[in-house]
Parts: sequence; C-alpha cells; structure tokens
Amino acid sequence: MFVKPFNIFMILLITLFLIACNPPKENEEEEEEEIVKKAYDVTTYVTLGDKSKLLEKQVDDQTVIDLNPSGIKLSIDPTITYQQMDGFGAAMTESSAYVISQLESDAKSDIMTSLFGESGIGISFVRLTIGASDFSLDNYTYNDTINNEPDLDLENFSIERETTMLIPRLQEALVLNPSLKLMASPWSAPAWMKDNKHLNGGSLRDQYVDVFADYFVKYIQAFDAVGLDIYAVTPQNEPLHVTSGYPTMYMTIAQQIELIYAMGQKFEANDIETLIMAYDHNWDRMDYPISVLNSKAGPYTAGVALHGYGGNVSETSRINNIFPDKGVWFTEISGGLWATNFADNITWNMENIFMGSINRGAKGVLMWNLALDENNGPKNGGCTNCRGVVTINSQTGAITKNEEYYMIGHFSKFVQVGAHRIGSTINSGNILQSAFMNPDGSIVVVVHNKSKIPATFSLDIDGSQMQYSLPGQGTATFTLNSK
Repeated sequence: MFVKPFNIFMILLITLFLIACNPPKENEEEEEEEIVKKAYDVTTYVTLGDKSKLLEKQVDDQTVIDLNPSGIKLSIDPTITYQQMDGFGAAMTESSAYVISQLESDAKSDIMTSLFGESGIGISFVRLTIGASDFSLDNYTYNDTINNEPDLDLENFSIERETTMLIPRLQEALVLNPSLKLMASPWSAPAWMKDNKHLNGGSLRDQYVDVFADYFVKYIQAFDAVGLDIYAVTPQNEPLHVTSGYPTMYMTIAQQIELIYAMGQKFEANDIETLIMAYDHNWDRMDYPISVLNSKAGPYTAGVALHGYGGNVSETSRINNIFPDKGVWFTEISGGLWATNFADNITWNMENIFMGSINRGAKGVLMWNLALDENNGPKNGGCTNCRGVVTINSQTGAITKNEEYYMIGHFSKFVQVGAHRIGSTINSGNILQSAFMNPDGSIVVVVHNKSKIPATFSLDIDGSQMQYSLPGQGTATFTLNSK
C-alpha cells in the first residue's frame, strides 16, 4: 500500500511532539522514593497493677519486617518531632533531704543510687524550694532579719542552712546523674518584704519587687558557687493560694508581670541563663499565665509551670496553641493516703500527669516530695497525708518504693535529657502512649493499658512490627535500637 508523503509527514510530526512532551525517564525506578524498612532490638520493662512485676526487665525481643499483624496498632513515626524533654522526677524538699540524711551511710548511698543512679531510675529533674515550704523542719528564708528590719542590699543573705542536708544530697545526685536539672520555687519572700510581716500568708509589697528580684539573683549565684546550676525558677509557688497555716504568698497577675520583668533584666545584667517559668499553679486558671506571656514580661518568660490539683490536663494544650515558641512544664502533684490503690493511682497519673501532660507539650514532669517518713513528714503545716515517692521509716530505716517511684522510673530511666517526643498514634482508647527519640538514636515508647483486661497490640515502626500483650492496668517501657 502506498502512503502519501503528506501522511508520513504528519505521523512524524505527531511522534516528535509526543516525545517532546513525554521524554523518556532514565532510571525511572531509582527516582521513586525508596522506603527503607528497619528491624529493631527491643528491651522491655514492665510494672503491673497487682505489683507482681515492678519495673521488671523482660526477655529481649525484636521487631519483624512486614509482620503486618491485625488488631490494635501502635504506630511510631520518628520523622515527626515535638518538644525537647528536660526530665522527670520530684522535689527535694528540706523534709526529703532530712529523712534521707538520717540514714546510715550505706543505706543513704543505696537510696540515692536507687533514685538517681543508672542502676536505679535515674531521676533527671528535681524541684527545690527557695526557703521553707509546708515540708520543711520549720519556717525560714535566705534573708531573715531581726524584727523584720528591711535589708535592701540583702547583706544578710545566706544559704548556710542548706549546707548540712540539702546541698550534700544534691551534689551526690549530680555525681550519680550529671545530666540532672534543677528548678526552684519560693513559697514566700522574706517576711520583711511582705505586708503581714510573716512567711505564712500575706503578699509581697510592691516597693520590694525589685529587691525580691535581687533575692533570686543571690540564690542562683550562691548555688552556682557550690557547683549546683539552677536551670529554672518560678517567681512564686501557687500564687493564687494563701493560708496562715504554712509559707504562702498571694501574687496578682500584675505583680508577677512586674517581678518577672525585673528578674529578667537582672538576670541579663548578671549573665544568668536560668529560665523563668510563669504561674506554677493549677490547670484551672490559665488566664494567669496567658496574661503574663502576653505582657512586657513575655520576652523574659520561657514558658509556664503547671500543677494538677484543680482543672483538667487538657488545658495544657492552650499554651502551645497560643504560644508555640514557649515551653510548658508540669511541676507538682502528690500522691497520698486519700488514694491507696496502687493500680488505680498509676492509671490516673499516666492518663492525667505523664502521658496527659507530655502529649500536650510538657517538657518535664515533677511530682511532690521525693522522700517522706512513715508519718508522711516532717511537716510544716499544709498537707497532713501526702505520700513521698519513697517512704523511709525513721525508726527502722526500711525503705518503701511507692507507686510514684515506678511511674517516674518508666520515663526517667529510659528517656534521656534532651530527647524529643516523636509521633505516635494508636487505634484504641484504652492504650495510652508517649514516644521519644533519645540523643543517642534509641527510641523509647511508654505504654499503659488503662483497661482492667489484657490488651494485645502491635508496635509498628519503620515497616516492622512486634506484637505484645499487656495485662490490665499494666505499664511497659520499650527501648528500641536499630539492628
């Protein structure tokens, strides 16, 4: 068959046009993003609600590529990163330092190692009281004066009282865990700065705002001189709570703004890098820290410290939503004789304090007293039945590790200071989880089954999976290292 030259020309023209619009791809398969699947070695520690396992190491396991199990799936995405973690722990009050200090040398060393050492739970974050609280041997500050005479130059400032118990314990803790971070909060300014001339109750007089800011500078410098770096401070513990029963001090939003502003300027002038956290009180008055962050004090404020005695943990999210460049820390909750069910206590705290705060942006979680005696003291007013992380019997020296010890340990023992929270999702309302990427590249996943019945789920990461069955109200921490 004869093809006309015109038709041949048109066919060639169309062919060239198609080639120009769709040039051949070299190494087309190589241009597709390659999905790299990884297998992980997994180490697991478990605590069960019936206490049959208490932060107990399990047999090592591993994930399997393309296991693809059905059912509940806990998916971990290391490419999604959130806040950097500062640590987990509790408060070394004067009462805590006292009961630990009364132990015989070997027992004291053992409990400090259990709390701060690598073979213990490696507590990485500790709160201090700047002067007395309701868990001190009695009332004091670092600048008390005879007859409450004003000392505007703070010539009487001294931390001498802390050199016998508190400071030695903190120095020991720092040796056991060099990554330890310290934050501190005052329960009251010195009485001579207050309108009622007493540590219990009353308010800071406006004329002493600037001097009180100097008090923080003196405190930070004094602790630095004994080798203790104060990572962060809050201007006042629970500024909306006041009582005549123990050291407290009411502080309005307006006064806290002025105080933080003065502190920030003085910190800059003295080359102090200590962070300032606003508020340090319950979830139910978020208007307070939001107002501070929106004020002239905002540039000097690193973020917000929260307590859990009122309101709901869901309020934590408001800080990151409104101020994405600011941090949030959970700084106080206490267990006590009002709640003695081990399993239920762990479930409530995991849901509301640990995962509840962490998954809403908290950079650290702190509980209240690190250690108390068998009478829940020594007490200086305030809570009569608060429980310490550990209980130390003052008569026998026996040490009881309470549920708070294991709750903290499931995080502090495995999540390194400087870790980042990473993406994690699960298709079950009964499984709580938080996941982290450590600075050394290991991945930590903490899981709690808040149901009273066992739950089987698959841990899914980078295309590999591991199935695990967690008993009701059980807690597991998985540490994953790429093979």
